[in-house]
This record gives sequence, structure tokens and C-alpha cells, in this order.
Amino acid sequence: MSHAHRTGTSRPSGQTSIVLVLGLAAMVVSMMQTLVVPILSIIQNDLGATTANVSWVTTATLLSAAVFTPLLGRFGDQHGKKPTLVGVLLVMIAGSVLAATTTSLTWLIVGRVLQGAATAIFPLALSVLREEIRPEKLHGAMALVSGTLAFGSGLALVGAGLLTQGDDPDYHRVFWLAVVLAVVALVGVIFVVPASRATTGGRTDWLGALTLALLLVLLLLPVSQGHEWGWTSGRTLGSFAGAVVMAVVWVLTENRVKEPMVDMKMFTHRPVLFTNLAGLLLGFAMFAQFIGVSYLVQMPEDVAGYGFGASVLGASVVYLLPTTLVSLVGAQFGGVLVRRIGARVTLAVGAAFGVLGFAWLTLAHDTSASVIGAGMVVGLAISFGYASMPALIVASVPAHQTGIANGINSISRSVGSAIASAMITTLLASKTIELPAGMPALPEESQFTLSFAIAGGAFLLVVAVALIGLRGAHAPRAEALTKVAEPEPERATV
Repeated sequence: MSHAHRTGTSRPSGQTSIVLVLGLAAMVVSMMQTLVVPILSIIQNDLGATTANVSWVTTATLLSAAVFTPLLGRFGDQHGKKPTLVGVLLVMIAGSVLAATTTSLTWLIVGRVLQGAATAIFPLALSVLREEIRPEKLHGAMALVSGTLAFGSGLALVGAGLLTQGDDPDYHRVFWLAVVLAVVALVGVIFVVPASRATTGGRTDWLGALTLALLLVLLLLPVSQGHEWGWTSGRTLGSFAGAVVMAVVWVLTENRVKEPMVDMKMFTHRPVLFTNLAGLLLGFAMFAQFIGVSYLVQMPEDVAGYGFGASVLGASVVYLLPTTLVSLVGAQFGGVLVRRIGARVTLAVGAAFGVLGFAWLTLAHDTSASVIGAGMVVGLAISFGYASMPALIVASVPAHQTGIANGINSISRSVGSAIASAMITTLLASKTIELPAGMPALPEESQFTLSFAIAGGAFLLVVAVALIGLRGAHAPRAEALTKVAEPEPERATV
């Protein structure tokens, strides 16, 4: 049964503490996605693994996030955000400790699966904000917490690079960093985040959760492993076909269950549908910038004729960290814009900056200053996108569906990131420079140019989604937020 609920009754100082703690928790979430990128080669050498096998260290987290994020987002809506947050952080700490202590690739992958569950923290954090923050401060709070996602990604790259410097690098230190940060976030959640004021209760839709999980695994597995398997192999095509079948099964299941995990009316509601499409495109463009610039700046100019010969740490600190810092700062301006001109226009403005940034990267990536400057423009675009999407979701769904709606939006960004990683890896490998025998293959510069142009096209599509697809969707005024935050009476959904 639903309980009495009032929005934004916490003291101002208490609200600030809640936002900071949830921002830290969200930062830890994003760190789990990129933490292992700089250390994959170290893990491969230490554990004697093949390239194909070690790739599961990243794939496992992606699949785990896809499976658990919507389930735990819905579980938090039903049974309380705080206990769900605490549970997710405990699972993540267990996974991080396992990864930090094992010397087995199998157990490391298990640890990464447990870490992947942390992705559910973000939609849960947004649900808490919607309950606890005063309406006039909500957009800024959501923008700050969203902004920590991009910052965390950059911080993880820098931290991993610093902790594995030297002649005898130990990748276990990187996972101990994750343990420490997750413990700090857990303590903050326990002592600062209040218990949920409203829970919807009800049964957990295990059948809906299982069919959605199978759908996402069958979709993301070939996307992330297609380069290794071959894009026309039986495994890849079979998995995609299975995903289509499971999509039909999932929709039929949810339309027949009394209390579905995802109310299909909410899922297909035009503002939610187009916000998820924008999330997919934004996730694609963000990861395209990250992986494209990272590879580009590490190219040896004396051999390839382009690039800057940067180290992994140099690529992270010099070329990628400015993008993440701009994202964190820009998120605050994004929150102000959402409040003043609306989330839809803010998303369009941000996407326009993304088009500009990638056009710059496409046409001029021959100097460090140009790559860094273009990256900072893209960072501003990402921050505006992160600030506006939660506001669009909150304005479009009732309070008791905030967790699941933002969970689906998080998954759409993850799918976009996975597609970007697969596409760019394939593009860079498809056309290489002819080098003397024995030297590793290097991509032609034109492949980077094409990658950046495609990412700019993704941002151009976001502009169209914002101006056309989301026409009529506006961020709610303060009084509208207060009204929408009141829980609806319990009912049997579709």
C-alpha cells in the first residue's frame, strides 16, 4: 500500500547532503564502466588470457547492467529506494573485493558482473531526488547527479592509469580504489539518504524481468562480441534473431501480467520513447568521442603519419579529462537552462554543440589544442544532454514509475555506448596502413575522420529528436512537479 507522501520536506542543508551523496554514488557507477579500459592489457598479460577472453571483463559488466538496472529500478519503486541502494552498493563492494583479490579470470568476470549491478544506482538516485528535493531545486539537483556520470568516467581512466604506473603494474590496486569509493558512498547513503516516503508495493514481475533480461543479453552480446565473432557469423546473426523473438515475447508477457515490471503505456509514451532514443544516440556519441580520441592520440606520428604518440595515462589526463571536467561544470548550467527554457530546448542546444564539436574533430584533429578544444565542446553537449533527459522523464511519468523509467533510459545509453564501441573498433580495423612485416596494424587516418563524422551525425539526429520528436514535451513547472509527485492509488496496470 502507498503511504502518505510530501515532496521536498527535507531541510535545505539536508537536501544538499543528499545531492552530494547521491552524486558520489552516481560517480562510482560510471567509474565501473571505464575503470578496466586502461588495464585490459595488464590483466591479459598477468592472467595469460587471450584477447577474446579478456574482452569479457568489459562485456560482463555491460550485460549485468542491462539485466539488473530496470529490475532494481522497479524494485526500488515498489519496496523502497534506500534499502535497494544499500543492497546494490553491498553487492558492488563484494564484486570489487572479489576482483581485487582474485588471480582467476573466471572469478574476475564474476566480480565484474557484481559490479555491473551498480548501474541501477543512477535511476534509484533520481527517484530519491524526486521525493526529497524541493521542486524549484529539482532540475539543478538532477543535473549535478547526472553530471557526475561523465566526470566519473574520466576519473576512472586517470585513476587506473596512475595506479598502474611503473615497471611492475598491479591491476588489483584499481579494484581496491573501487572498494574504497563504494564504501564511502555506502556510508553516505546509510547516514544521509532518508527512507522512502512512498512505496507502491506489489509483486515483482519475475517473468517480465527474465524475458527483458534475455532480450537485452541477446541484443548486447553480439554487439559487444561481433568484432571477435564476425558480423556475419552464425552466432552473431542467431543472437540478433533471438533478440527480435524475445522482444515479441517480452511485449506479450508484459501486456498479460497484472503488475508488469514495465507498463507498456509508459514505455511507448511519446516523450519517454523519444527521450530513450536521444539517450541511445547520446551514449553512442559520448563513447565515440572517448574511444576515438583515446586511440587517435596514441597513434605514433613517426610511423602512422598522424597522432601524438601519447601514453595511456597521457591520453586520459591530457586529452580526455578536460572533456569530463567541462561535463561536470556544464551540468550546472544545463540545470539552469532546463528550468528557464525547458528540457527539450536544452537538449537541442546541447546536441547542436555536439554537432559543432565533432565537425571540429572531423576537419581538424592534427594538433593537440584542436583535439582538446573540440573535446571540451563535446563535453558541454554531453552535460546538457545528461541534464535534460532526467527532466524529460520526470515530466512524463508518475512518481511511482520514476525508477523504472530512468532505468530504461540508462540502458538506452548503455546500448548506444556498446554500439559505438563495436562500430568504431570495426571501422578502425577495416582499413589499415601498410607497414613492414612484424609491426602491428594501424588504422588509416580516414577511419578516425569517418568515426567522428558519424558521431556528429548522431548528435544531428538528437537535434531532430528534440525539436520534432519531443515537440510538446516540456519540463514541468514547480507546481506541476508537486502534483505529479503525489503517488497514484494502487491499480492494476495494463
